[in-house]
Amino acid sequence: MIYRFTKYINWPDEKKTGDFVIGVVGDTPLYEELKIFTSNKTAAGRPFVIKKFSGSASAYNCHILFVCEDESASVKRIVAKTAGTPTLLVTESEGLSRKGSCINFIVINDHLKLEINKTNIENRSLGIASELLNLGIIVK
Repeated sequence: MIYRFTKYINWPDEKKTGDFVIGVVGDTPLYEELKIFTSNKTAAGRPFVIKKFSGSASAYNCHILFVCEDESASVKRIVAKTAGTPTLLVTESEGLSRKGSCINFIVINDHLKLEINKTNIENRSLGIASELLNLGIIVK
């Protein structure tokens, strides 16, 4: 699902050239799954590159940065490190959309839902399509 955000998020012009980089923080099967799934796909004609980062990395140069649940304690530091950059920060732990995450996966009644913090997205100079907003729970 993460790679599909490329269809609904608009990055500033300086991020519209070169490879489309998705970063993954933490040990999660999602890293390998993304590498396999995106191997022959593109985002607006740009090849995907999947990178793995630690929670204590000094920089996160990517378009989308996914922080797995096991690294939730690192989110505050990651938010600070990526502040002001056009990086879509995606998490999967309760309450993180109010702590700087742009999109947060949560489970409600055994269904996967998206919490979307439009303010956090806009503060990163990103645009979001109404189609994605309509699928999520808007958090302020």
